[in-house]
Amino acid sequence: MDIWFINSSERVHVRAASVHGMLWLQTHFESNHWEAIASEQVTLNKSNADLLAQDAKEAGLKINSVPKIAYSI
Repeated sequence: MDIWFINSSERVHVRAASVHGMLWLQTHFESNHWEAIASEQVTLNKSNADLLAQDAKEAGLKINSVPKIAYSI
């Protein structure tokens, strides 16, 4: 796995899961965002995350998209 897309509410958390995923994400974000990528603090709206995931797939990266998780008490 290279990149995880983890859905929550209206945002999607983006997490690099490999060196390839990290390097690929760095090519898609400006350098001032790289620290946030490395510390797993990047969230996107759903439509931008979908576009990024599609682009990653087309580039040959392995991605995993986790659906929104609901908890019941």
